[in-house]
Amino acid sequence: MPSLPQVSRRRLLGGAAAVAAAGFPMVNKGQFRLSAASPVSYSRRAVDLVRSSLVIDMLEVIKIDDRPQFYGAAMTAQDEADFRACGITGFHHSIGIMGPNAREETLTFLALSQGYVGRASHLFTLVDKAADLDRAKKDGKIAVILGLQNSEHFRTVDDVKLFHQIGQRCSQLTYNSQNLIGSGSTERVDGGVTDFGAEIVKAMNAVGMLVDVSHCGDRTTLDAIALSAKPIAITHSNCRALVNHPRLKTDEAIKAMAAKGGVMGVTGVRMFVSAQEPTAVPQIADHIDHVVKLVGIEHVGIGSDADLNGYEDMPADLYAQLKAAYKASYAFREKIDVDGYDHPRKIYDLTEELIRRNYSDANIAAVLGGNFRRLLGEIWGG
Repeated sequence: MPSLPQVSRRRLLGGAAAVAAAGFPMVNKGQFRLSAASPVSYSRRAVDLVRSSLVIDMLEVIKIDDRPQFYGAAMTAQDEADFRACGITGFHHSIGIMGPNAREETLTFLALSQGYVGRASHLFTLVDKAADLDRAKKDGKIAVILGLQNSEHFRTVDDVKLFHQIGQRCSQLTYNSQNLIGSGSTERVDGGVTDFGAEIVKAMNAVGMLVDVSHCGDRTTLDAIALSAKPIAITHSNCRALVNHPRLKTDEAIKAMAAKGGVMGVTGVRMFVSAQEPTAVPQIADHIDHVVKLVGIEHVGIGSDADLNGYEDMPADLYAQLKAAYKASYAFREKIDVDGYDHPRKIYDLTEELIRRNYSDANIAAVLGGNFRRLLGEIWGG
């Protein structure tokens, strides 16, 4: 029996650029398809909410592929169609860089990212101040926030100002391991923020760079919140009260973050969402519910920790390398993506789930990006 041609999830949901640029055809019972090629329909309320809200993903890279082969090349028609269809206005584009060459590799990452964004200026715009997100929404563009998921490139305190001048607007203090600033979430012993780390936090506050503690260990997280004169972010993590994983945040940490005025982005990485099946969009919403009940609606957002198409669409060799790079305590499952949250229109699916849970329009808009926009205005101005 001949094998059937393989159609990727991306191709099925994305469609050609010309099709994705089409309107919102109605199917029945108030349901709308975002393009004629889409097999999925959404309620009018969900479509209107996403289209009218400032949607900011607190951690979503342009592509889970930091090689020059991608970022050094021109944007494809398919990628442009996916970006235009996704409903997201702001991407916090951030990766983890570590090791002896962290400074040089960070400079390369920032240069490649800015080059990619600059060559697609008809679609993208870089973020300096928070008002740039509002302007992007008005102009129908996608705003890109440049960040790093580690701070090993800060060799001196003065480096914070230098990298801010280069364009970095957010820095996670540690990745999963120990560095000169503090301890990561998978370290056996968490010594907290170091003396050098305290100076880095102070320098970040001074220049207006957002402090992120997503991958930090428990003590380092609490230390950073206490040391920062400004609110901090947990751009992409979930609640350890629901899933016992070292990368997730305790209720104590979430309460401390909220008390300082911060925002936590709930992520869509499978082993962070649920310890068992099913692992789908409703289980992501469970973490949003938990944060809301614990500290209030104004302290939760979204932080996918993927790209538009998710991890399963990565080249097989890169996917294998990614899984092999983490300690056993990370407990990867066969899949990394969450069912139904692994395609360019995932924000619409999450919005539908929040509607089903009786969230008001105002509260959904706050979760989708309003809360993070408020925080960024406090840190950056504008």
